[in-house]
Formats: sequence, structure tokens, C-alpha cells
Amino acid sequence: MVRKFQLKNQVQALCRTANVSRSGYYAWVKKTEKHAIREEQDYRDYLLLKCIYDAHRGKIGYRGFYMVLVELLEMPMNHKKILRLMRKFNLFAKIRRANPYKKIAKATKEHLVCSNLLNRQFEQDEPGKVFVTDITYLPNRSGQMAYLSCVKDVATREISAYEVTTSISMDIVYNTLRKLKESLDGNIHPESMIHSDQGFHYTHPEYQRQVKEMGLTQSMSRRGNCLDNAPIESFFGHFKDDVDFKQATSLSELKSLIDTYMDYYNGSRKQWNLKKMTPAQYRSHLIAA
Repeated sequence: MVRKFQLKNQVQALCRTANVSRSGYYAWVKKTEKHAIREEQDYRDYLLLKCIYDAHRGKIGYRGFYMVLVELLEMPMNHKKILRLMRKFNLFAKIRRANPYKKIAKATKEHLVCSNLLNRQFEQDEPGKVFVTDITYLPNRSGQMAYLSCVKDVATREISAYEVTTSISMDIVYNTLRKLKESLDGNIHPESMIHSDQGFHYTHPEYQRQVKEMGLTQSMSRRGNCLDNAPIESFFGHFKDDVDFKQATSLSELKSLIDTYMDYYNGSRKQWNLKKMTPAQYRSHLIAA
């Protein structure tokens, strides 16, 4: 009221009428001004977060925001402030639905061909020592089902090799192995291992022969237990969140989308648990250490 009607000379009388002290009134004015300044700053920060949020199509949490802001700002926001602003302006990360099969806790029956040598030892610190592999289905608008076969380095989380085809024949895993061999360029770890599920591709005698010829030890998940191959399942989940593969109208278009994403995932996508590095950066870090 004092500001609205310019009653600056009436402060004392108005305070007496309202039964409040002048110091109390001025403290309230100061607090209100601070609150207004904070609200204005929050809104400016929200606009910045919203740009990042939209660029990631809502699939980003406070850790992702923090890593992006480190690159953009000299003085990045504290993660607690980011969380507060996310709650305040409803910037909730879009999280994919949990796969109900991942609720499986245990499965006791082991495959007779290859034992589960990895045994969920997913904490690795030597690049090229432990790989996990699997195949996922990619329905799209081309009229043909596509399939993506990947090999992931457990230590660095890097996708070391991948193959995209419209056929589920054995060639998909043979070509993936060939690309893995090319990427390793003869640098085979003496204790190297490749882990998979018990799919027919990985139990096939020719596949096992090629794995052995490369100098890799083969390991398999227990039957019906996808948790034993969690790292590659996790990657496929993020991939399907981030890539609009269902809109691809041809295999070449789909391959282009996948190539772009693999370059981004390995070389640009920072991960909190990799000391905020990309998989490629983390591999160099581990080698240097």
C-alpha cells in the first residue's frame, strides 16, 4: 500500500495503525525484495534448464543437467539447486518403463555348454577384459523387422562393435565378432571374456569356434535370467529411449540413425558413474592410470 499510493511519509502512522514496528515493516520489505530477486533468478535459470530439457526430449535428470552445465557455465549450478528447480518447474525426467522380466532375482539352472563365468562381476577396471553381447529387435516403418547386435566393454561402457541387419541368421553375430576383432586390432587381453545369454546364436558350434579362435573365453547367463547380462540390457533400454528407430522407412535410414547414436554414446554422452566422462574418455583414463 505504501508503494502503491506513495505514502512514504505515512509509514510510522500506518505501522502504528497496523500494530507493527517500523523495523518489522522494513525487514518485511527487504525480505520481499530478496524473494522477488530470487524468483526472477530462478525463472532465468529455469529457461536455461528448459532449453537443455527440450534438447534431450525430457530424458535427462539432475546429474545430466549438471554435466551439461559444467560445459556451459564458468560457475555451474549446485546439484541441489538443480533438483529444487526441477521440482519447482516440473522438469521431471522421462524414465522408461521397467522391464517386468528384470524383477527376476534368481535362476538356478545353468546351461550345460558354458558356465556363468562372469557371475555379475560388472565392476571392471581393465578395458578389453570383459565384453557383453546380445541382439535386440527394432520394428520400423520399412516393412521389415531389423535386428541390432552389440558388444559392450563392461569396464568403459563403450560399444566396441555392432551390426544391423534385417535377418536374424548367424551372420549377424559372425559380423559382430569380425568388427570386434577389427576394433581390438590384435590387442587381446590375456583374460578376455565375452558374455551372452543362452540364445541359439551363442550356443552354435561355429560361433563358439570363432570366439575361441579370437582368444576369448565364453561365458553365458543362467537360463531365463536377464540380470546376468544387465549391462547390455541397460544399453538397449537407453538406446530405445533416445533413438526414433520406429520412424525409419528403410534399412539405410535406420543404420544412419544408429551410426549417429553410437558416435554420440561413445564419444559425447557423459555418464555420472564414469567420473562424468564419456566412454571413450574413460577408456583413455583407465589406460593412462
